[in-house]
Amino acid sequence: MKIVCLGGGPAGLYFAISMKLRRPDAQVTVLERNRADDTFGWGVVLSDETLDNLEKNDPKSAALIRDHFAYWDDIKVVKEDVAITSTGHGFCGLGRKTMLLLLQERARELDVEMRFETEVDDIETLMRENDLVVAADGINSRTRTAFAATFKPEIDTRACKFIWLGTHAKFDDAFTFIFKKTEAGWIWAHAYQFDDDTATFIVECAEPTWRALGLDTASQDETIALCEKIFADHLDGQPLMSNAKHLRGSAWLNFNRVLCEKWHHENVVLLGDSSATAHFSIGSGTKLALESAISLAELVTEKPTLREAFETYQEDRRLDVLRLQSAARNSTEWFEEVERYLHLDPVQFTYSLLTRSQRISHENLRLRDAAWLRQAEEWFQAQAGANGVHRAPMFAPFALRDMRLKNRVVVSPMAQYKAVDGCPTDWHFSHYAERAKGGAGLVYIEMTCVSPEGRITPGCPGLYAPEHEAAWKRLCDFVHAETDAKLCMQIGHAGRKGSTQIGWEEMDAPLPANNWPLLSASAVPWSDRNAVPKAMDRSDMDRVRDEFVAATEMAARAGFDMIELHAAHGYLLSSFISPISNLRDDEYGGSLENRMRWPLEVFRAMRAAWPEEKPMSVRISATDWIGSRGVEGEEAVEIASMFRAAGVDIVDVSAGQTSVEARPVYGRMFQTPFSDRIRNERGIPTMAVGNIYEPDHVNSILMAGRADLVCLARPHLADPYWTLHAAAALGDEDTAWPDPYLPGRDQMRRLATRGEGLGIRV
Repeated sequence: MKIVCLGGGPAGLYFAISMKLRRPDAQVTVLERNRADDTFGWGVVLSDETLDNLEKNDPKSAALIRDHFAYWDDIKVVKEDVAITSTGHGFCGLGRKTMLLLLQERARELDVEMRFETEVDDIETLMRENDLVVAADGINSRTRTAFAATFKPEIDTRACKFIWLGTHAKFDDAFTFIFKKTEAGWIWAHAYQFDDDTATFIVECAEPTWRALGLDTASQDETIALCEKIFADHLDGQPLMSNAKHLRGSAWLNFNRVLCEKWHHENVVLLGDSSATAHFSIGSGTKLALESAISLAELVTEKPTLREAFETYQEDRRLDVLRLQSAARNSTEWFEEVERYLHLDPVQFTYSLLTRSQRISHENLRLRDAAWLRQAEEWFQAQAGANGVHRAPMFAPFALRDMRLKNRVVVSPMAQYKAVDGCPTDWHFSHYAERAKGGAGLVYIEMTCVSPEGRITPGCPGLYAPEHEAAWKRLCDFVHAETDAKLCMQIGHAGRKGSTQIGWEEMDAPLPANNWPLLSASAVPWSDRNAVPKAMDRSDMDRVRDEFVAATEMAARAGFDMIELHAAHGYLLSSFISPISNLRDDEYGGSLENRMRWPLEVFRAMRAAWPEEKPMSVRISATDWIGSRGVEGEEAVEIASMFRAAGVDIVDVSAGQTSVEARPVYGRMFQTPFSDRIRNERGIPTMAVGNIYEPDHVNSILMAGRADLVCLARPHLADPYWTLHAAAALGDEDTAWPDPYLPGRDQMRRLATRGEGLGIRV
């Protein structure tokens, strides 16, 4: 078999080695455009897991690599003059040049032909002359460009500027992140030792800071001199070094995230950075390349045809690549938005950095460094007013006005579709009473409507008749007498999404008969199947505003602790806020200020009618999931800020459900970033929602400062006692159970002590 590898970096060399181990008779040639000892990076980082994979594949080269590694367990985070260290992270560094020379040595032993300073201008001739062409030609792959129509690369150029430097300063005690504030903004370094004498020192900053510092026009020598000045107190008098001095122009780069739809074309296959990249902030690009090289060599050897080998290779590796790229994207975005978090206390800032990629969770961090996490949890409790207490963040108290919550767990509003003529029934009493007994600090009532025409479905509850108020008061009285949970009434109007079938029939579909008239910001139906709503005139606005106020007054008399205005998910208030549904050309349409005019009027009227000592929230959709035509990004922050200025105590940050055109991106905690941005850019208290289902998720969100309260929906449908069960699983003995349930509590604690499953994953 005749094989040529384009690129003599770690990916190409390690594939050549792996292939010769399996097929000694194969003729394998590596073509590299640079010299044998050229490299444009300094060090590489590998995990213990990757080293174990190398050991299984080729013990000899793995031993050579291990002999040259610098190991560290610690991550140190330095923000200005405060340094915090966490241990147990298990990484190792190696000089990139050393690694290349070691792999070259091993390749020679296996009779791999290597040709350096060799340009490849005719890929098609190579394809004809070889059985297999492995394109490991890097992030700027010429092969990928040549066959772009087949590979269909997606290249995402990231926002920050970075430069890859080295130094003889010592960082042998920890992988170190250093954040320094300059007159032009924040700049930071990623530093790690990779041999006895040398460390990688990557400097990064936002582009506005880069320009304000004059780095866009600085020479390389001027760049290095400025970086040495900024980080002088961490360099021990040692200079910074560049191995890209021969480059014309600036050595500053923007990272390109690469992912190809297809990884093979005829007898050509992509490997390493040519097919997919992972941002340097998680140090896994070389890991991806080496593990993909092993997989490709195995499959080329085992499969009867190259086509089968390529297809299996892409299928097998793509999931791992996507997982790593997802983590890398999270990490990249954290650094791109790092100035959002620099106001945080050093403890919380460090936790946020450590968990930025979501590969390290709260309980995973406990396994790595239990002592540091305990200190962090105690800090969190102290910030919540519980000094000297060690409990997980989810069990910290929280206050809004005069309402005091025993913990940070919220039962999300979840439609039950069991009301009769708007009146809650015994189903509602049983449903909400059980969840109030289940340990959560705050229990939400599903969206409760201000009029018969404001209902979503015939099964939705209301607050517009005396019997409704009486039924809700019965529930409030029971919950306050028998539990220490607080109750929030979510008040809304369905707008153009009303007069539809109940949830387990056909969601958002109109009723087969007896539909009622609809209202919205504009005469735009929810879908082609739904009725066209009336565009509200001023008299409609006055009437519906007053209905919201009347519902608010009923909620106060019924005894609710808190109310929420539902201004999300495409319902009436949301239809004014979103430009997708608001096509008005009067003072209630067009600009965000105009689109918010009536929703803010409703909110202020409700706030005026609601007791001053009781809190009020608002639920918003922070994105329409349809790009720039709808609400997204900065506009969502402005919406939250406008409600905050009107008196909102906390923003319930949801997303989407505002248009049938929406293309949401799902995943664990997928809506939490919206809460994170609002909270940390504007200092507004928030609640996070969306596919949060483990105590680990709750604790990670809270400890990192991404929200103040965390809402769980489906977990509470499956388990009304989710919070009590989570407390038992986490060993929290300070969570109160209802007295009749104490024997059950004791059994759960015994089972947890013995490590037996409790139905809650921690």
